[in-house]
Amino acid sequence: MNASAHPHATNAVTLDARAPERFDFEAIGTSWQIETPAGSPLPEPLRQAVAERIERFDAAYSRFRPDSLVASLAREPGSVEFPDDSLVLFSLYDRLVTATSGAVDPLVGRSLELLGYDAAYSLTPSQPSPLEQRVQDERGRASWFADVHRDGRVVSTTRPVVIDVGAAGKGYLVDLVSALLVEHGVTEFVVDGSGDLRHQGPADATPVRIGLEHPFQPGKAIGVATLANASLCASASNRRAWGDGHHHILDARTGSPAREVVATWVVAAETAVADGLATALFFTGAHELAKTFHFSSVRMYADGRAERSRDFPGELFS
Repeated sequence: MNASAHPHATNAVTLDARAPERFDFEAIGTSWQIETPAGSPLPEPLRQAVAERIERFDAAYSRFRPDSLVASLAREPGSVEFPDDSLVLFSLYDRLVTATSGAVDPLVGRSLELLGYDAAYSLTPSQPSPLEQRVQDERGRASWFADVHRDGRVVSTTRPVVIDVGAAGKGYLVDLVSALLVEHGVTEFVVDGSGDLRHQGPADATPVRIGLEHPFQPGKAIGVATLANASLCASASNRRAWGDGHHHILDARTGSPAREVVATWVVAAETAVADGLATALFFTGAHELAKTFHFSSVRMYADGRAERSRDFPGELFS
């Protein structure tokens, strides 16, 4: 399949000699693509079902829309009942918070807003209000285990918090869309959520070759991954960058952007896990994360060095 319309995965191959069917659309503020074998386009009712599934997810978890469930918790503390899919998503964040010693935390949303990555996309850093600063001085930064309590699908907070599921949410949505396709009888596809990829097909399916784009030289690959019945996600600090060294990958413990690592690529069985770990690798070594998760990865540093796990399905160019 050809999956070239995303930031970190290019140079993919096709399922067969003919061009695959493509369903291109915009969702959650970015470009998506679903590819299926030639002659097997997604029917219109299924395309509509995909759009509706994504809308339900966005209505729950988007911090960029005032009517979302997470937006209500940003306005005032309280309890909110999330949909069933929250059980998997928030449990994954439990594991990510623990594995990274708090560097990856969904309550990083307020720090992102203060740096300018807010609902208006102002890209203008600001300061917390005097009241907010006083609460932070007294209680520390808001954190997942200290300020959030979960009882099944009900999430309760002790103070206003901005939940941001950006570390793993898009990957999880790719998994949800993939499950919807399978539910409707689609057995061979690539779902590409703007670089968060899931490939599914028969055991003998032709693997998808994916270029690992250089974070500072667009169009140039530092290597290639081969993907078959698995997921690949990438993250890079230059993709959403503004101002004086600001970008969207923050250490939730400090609110400061990551500096040492500049790009990561992760292959895992689930896209949500690959997505979350692509962020986690900016702060925590692969050997430490491997105590909790099964994955393979490539990590690139600011000085140009790149490291590859031994079982990564691909190669790095010299």
